[in-house]
Amino acid sequence: MRDWSLAGLRVFQEVVSAGSFTAAAEALGVSQPNVSRQVAALEEAAGTTLFTRGARGVVLSPAGEIVARHAADVLTALEAAEHELSGLSDRLAGRLKLGAFPTATSVLVPRTLGLLARRHPGLDVTLHEGATPSLLRQLRSGRIEVAVIGAGAGLPDWDLEDLAGEVVFDGDLCVAVPARHRLAGAGRVDVAALRREPWIVGEQSGTDPQFGAWPTLTHPHIRYAVRGWPARLGLVAAGLGISVIPELAAYSVPPGVVLVRVNDPKWRGRVTMAVTRSTPSANAKAVTKTLREAAADLRDRLS
Repeated sequence: MRDWSLAGLRVFQEVVSAGSFTAAAEALGVSQPNVSRQVAALEEAAGTTLFTRGARGVVLSPAGEIVARHAADVLTALEAAEHELSGLSDRLAGRLKLGAFPTATSVLVPRTLGLLARRHPGLDVTLHEGATPSLLRQLRSGRIEVAVIGAGAGLPDWDLEDLAGEVVFDGDLCVAVPARHRLAGAGRVDVAALRREPWIVGEQSGTDPQFGAWPTLTHPHIRYAVRGWPARLGLVAAGLGISVIPELAAYSVPPGVVLVRVNDPKWRGRVTMAVTRSTPSANAKAVTKTLREAAADLRDRLS
């Protein structure tokens, strides 16, 4: 088998580009005899001359044209391999336990897990869905490494003093209405338009707050209190009432349900946070970063 040197192919390409051995040597930062030796070795491997030498430099011979075409493919493939190999050092491995509140597990967390699986196939992430107080206890005890929680208006002031938290998604609350509802085509309404509506709310379970009627309404009419988004949105689709839904869950809305935004100067909004221990592991940092990226993609799609 002929000995084709990769270093020689790189020098060969530079000679082709520069048009002379001297110019190639200057570009590569080597001596002109060094370039000549590399080209001579390639010509020995090819069994023929690769350049025709003239007063103004060199031009490719017919054999050189063939080598030039394939050398470009070889060096491009090698660069791609080097890029992939360098990426191996950036890939993570091991196990990580991620906890999230139910709304986040509808769209944000699945998209995050999909990105992680593609980028870091050696990282095994397990998911635990739970109430925020339970997630924070598990985070402090080391049973999970990352907790995805909701924070802001209408929620307790979670104690994060010994933890590290960052906002990954800042979204509005919306109202889910039946597709044939009088407000379905409005796009955005004032809060006063919601006062006489029957509400489908979350049934309180444990210590985790549930979405009720619109937060600033007084004495709302509660028609149903059920657990879980599928039940709530199913009742909305059936025309039995309307429900508060965070923008974060907009992609989980079933057919027959329309989202409407609300103008309410008294409402300050909520955020979704990724919380870790004060000194997170490399795996936890990667998960938080990916949560942030997945949330940014959702925000772009909702804009």
